[in-house]
Amino acid sequence: MPGKSPRVALEFRPLTPDRWADVAALFGPRGASSGCWCMWWRQTHGEFTAGRGSGNQRAFRALVGTGEPPGILAYAEGRAVGWCAIAPRDDYSRLARSRVLKPVDERSVWSVTCFFVSRAQRRRGVTRQLLEAAVGFARSRGAKIIEGYPLDVKTGAYPDAYAYTGFVSVFRKTGFKEVARRSRTRPVMRRQLR
Repeated sequence: MPGKSPRVALEFRPLTPDRWADVAALFGPRGASSGCWCMWWRQTHGEFTAGRGSGNQRAFRALVGTGEPPGILAYAEGRAVGWCAIAPRDDYSRLARSRVLKPVDERSVWSVTCFFVSRAQRRRGVTRQLLEAAVGFARSRGAKIIEGYPLDVKTGAYPDAYAYTGFVSVFRKTGFKEVARRSRTRPVMRRQLR
């Protein structure tokens, strides 16, 4: 595939309070995407809009400060180069209100809601490796089902900034199966853990 760079050796760590500076450096002053700070799925539209930027940064830092990691960081050569948000689905209030991503059933699931990879590391397999690490993280905390909400569009034909939920192809390659589709471009995919 043209433009594809070689894979990079990565290490993965949960985002704990002592790693705050790492995620802040990765997200940069814009908070990864337009002041999001990975709070989109956790807030109402009004809360998110009111907090865009520094308010969302404070909310995310407080979340990290609880000690319960809200996701996984990928490191290359000691620097954070990627992020994957994963937590029990109930932690993401916006999912509960979504017509397209409403619960499939009553089963307890963990949700992968967001990826962010530094520009220099994109198209090197970081998202797939992050997804595997996130599955392992959730498994270690007792998860039995992991759910994701990737885009089903042609990879590369969609701006990176809007592909924060990942692509179907990455989820399929990582053992996820489609379990519901209420939108042409946004399936609900699951991976059962043994």
